[in-house]
Amino acid sequence: MKNSIFVFLKQTHMENSVSGFSKFTKAEKIDWLIANHFQNNPKAKADLERYWNTDEVLQKLHDEFTENTISNFYLPFGVAPNFLINDKMYVIPMTIEESSVVAAASNAAKFWMERGGFKAEVLSTTKVGQVHFMFHGAFSELEALFKTIKPQLFEETKAITKNMEARGGGILDIALMDKTEKLSGYYQLHTTFETKDAMGANFINSCLEQIATTFKSCSKDIQVVMSILSNYVPDCLVRAEVSCKVDALATNTYTGQEFADTFLQAVRIAEIEPYRAVTHNKGIMNGVDSVVLATGNDFRAVEAGVHAYAARSGSYSSLTHASIEDGAFKFWIELPLALGTVGGLTGLHPLVKTALELLGKPSAKELMEIVAVAGLAQNFAALKSLTTTGIQQGHMKMHLLNILNQFEANATEKIHLIEHFKTHTVTHSAVVEAIENLRA
Repeated sequence: MKNSIFVFLKQTHMENSVSGFSKFTKAEKIDWLIANHFQNNPKAKADLERYWNTDEVLQKLHDEFTENTISNFYLPFGVAPNFLINDKMYVIPMTIEESSVVAAASNAAKFWMERGGFKAEVLSTTKVGQVHFMFHGAFSELEALFKTIKPQLFEETKAITKNMEARGGGILDIALMDKTEKLSGYYQLHTTFETKDAMGANFINSCLEQIATTFKSCSKDIQVVMSILSNYVPDCLVRAEVSCKVDALATNTYTGQEFADTFLQAVRIAEIEPYRAVTHNKGIMNGVDSVVLATGNDFRAVEAGVHAYAARSGSYSSLTHASIEDGAFKFWIELPLALGTVGGLTGLHPLVKTALELLGKPSAKELMEIVAVAGLAQNFAALKSLTTTGIQQGHMKMHLLNILNQFEANATEKIHLIEHFKTHTVTHSAVVEAIENLRA
């Protein structure tokens, strides 16, 4: 009985497998998917095809961004105006599907524009790559070999680094790191880089592979495991901050001191409580990721590096901090960001080009500052809501349209219901009830 079940399952799996899928045309890929995974449902095929770009040249460009492309997945491309950063006005592009993010960033931008704006500076731009290798001989022998071979490691990467060096970048240093306390025989060639306006992943990895080739050729006892850049960039750091007199924080409900004191406690809770810190930092990354994505950068790498930085003390903590001193309120953030404004999608994706043009064609350093400010603004808006009206009031107002669209409300129904919920609490059940009552 068991054998017959196994044979049946194996046959079922084999029926749903495919060979040479990547060599199919896009139409053939879709036909295979529809036949084998959508029960020949014509709506599934229509949904995939309706998101194709009617511009064939543009669609071909999108098709070639990745493997096995069958359609496009669109996200809203929004803008947040009124950002005053280092005394310069910006409209910041944000690519994100979460309804309240752009509105919150815009509100924070306007709030701080009236109080002197944001200040930002890049503290350092060093990036890291490592050659990971094993060696089981005496460390003194390895150290002597490294000192001898180090100039050659630089020399044999010259063909790769030539253009980067012409722009002021290149390999900064190569250091031998002993990691044998954590893993027997494990060492690194810890290499630091300056990549100027490029994010530099391909450049760094090419250099590392050449370094590894040269290094292992000098000793049969060296076993290279891998050569790869690190997305943890604690020395590629940017700081952004806002400040004003405490009295300038006053609202219709709170004095400036009451607002500042409560805000400060909210930040301190995120500094010491990991459960809160994760959600606190997620809000920061709403702002950060949306700008990183809009400008064609790698938001997954940024996320990984930022969260590692948030845990660098051994406990996960807030990325933002606040203080009240001598009647002045200050709120700031420090983020590790490896970004680029040349290379990758920046020269290929039309909307990425548009986003960078909207920002005034910034350098990588300027983009680091803008992204850090977006994260700080988002966090300020979230904490302001949390410590005053509560997060749901604004969030659910923004979410109202999503719920109405989900129930296919027409234009007249939307006008009526948006007006209705100006004076009623927005919840999913309340919106559903209101739609049903209106239609009844």
